[in-house]
Amino acid sequence: MTTLDRPLQTNISATATAGAIAMAVAMGFGRFSYTPILPAMMVDLGLSPGDAGLIASANFVGYLAGAILAAYGWAHGHERRIGLLSLVATTALLAAMGLSSSVVVLALIRFLAGLASAFAMIFISGIVLGHGVLARSEHVPAVHFGGVGLGIAFSSLCVWANPIAGHAGLTTSMGDWFTGALVGLVGTIVVAALLPGVPSSGSGPVRERPLRWTRPLTVVTFTYALFGFGYVITATFLVTMARDPSGGHSIEFLAWLLTGLAAALSVYLWRFAVPRFGLAGVYAIGLLVEAVGLVLTVSLPLPYAPLAGGLMLGATFMMITAYGLQIGRKLAPESPRKALALMTAAFGIGQIVGPLVAGWLAERTGSFAAPTLIAAAVLFLCGGVIVVELKRISQALRA
Repeated sequence: MTTLDRPLQTNISATATAGAIAMAVAMGFGRFSYTPILPAMMVDLGLSPGDAGLIASANFVGYLAGAILAAYGWAHGHERRIGLLSLVATTALLAAMGLSSSVVVLALIRFLAGLASAFAMIFISGIVLGHGVLARSEHVPAVHFGGVGLGIAFSSLCVWANPIAGHAGLTTSMGDWFTGALVGLVGTIVVAALLPGVPSSGSGPVRERPLRWTRPLTVVTFTYALFGFGYVITATFLVTMARDPSGGHSIEFLAWLLTGLAAALSVYLWRFAVPRFGLAGVYAIGLLVEAVGLVLTVSLPLPYAPLAGGLMLGATFMMITAYGLQIGRKLAPESPRKALALMTAAFGIGQIVGPLVAGWLAERTGSFAAPTLIAAAVLFLCGGVIVVELKRISQALRA
């Protein structure tokens, strides 16, 4: 047994903290720091909206590939090691983004980063949420998934401060990527010290049974895929949409900072609505609220549009992600990791299509208004489907 695989004595607070930091590194920086860095990359490297969409979609192709690979049993008993190695890879790939100006190379790097972030999300989330269930702690999911929002907020601060840019001839975007890599390295070291092994019975981790596709699980997975398409357009291009033509960067910084802070608090705050509306009901409400936020992003004047869009995106997307995965796990109690992996794969398909559509339409229309409104329509559809199926899903969750 290697050091990375060793079982650790479980402290639920330390486990939740490890999960939050892991999500901050893998998702807040590994996935979402592309958004605040993108405007500088477009200037430094001369990227078009189509180029930016292609690079973003490559990340999601990697995320999809990682989710599909994680659904199989090859990682059984090695989840902790794979999760930590994924964080190490995320850190290295953040640095690699600052070393190339080729769209093809950047797309390849983002593909590998997507693979690493999917492994980290699935394997580390499985460990952390599993310990939370055993400890009967309602706070673990909120702390764990709140780490994504904290990572987003901190990445915004890093891009705003950019302590490395200008040194040794580094461009702004190079400094942004190298700063993110340093943060990722520190975070990975902390996670390695705190993360326990996989929850187990006395004889070790229990191998999961094959996933059984019920109608509620199929419906939730379908809407989760469409949610991936709907949220990702704003999540990828919000800061670019917020860029002030006069050259000021305060609005784009504030928009992404608001997104991160709202996301960090959202999972915790939305849980107070669960006793009244149920887990599936809150999931549906979140989809509808986010759809309204996307409409505001393109209908309000500057500077209010990106601020309102960022706030409502942050207030909903991480909660929808977390609650969607919780619903999936509850609907597949004998194969929760498989459900998590396949829902993440469905989500990944939506993420791949979103930036490609948005970049293509933005180049032809001259703005991101049309793709944003399409995304809003998709989210309204998702919320409507869940409302129609709400009774059946709620009954399955209580079973």
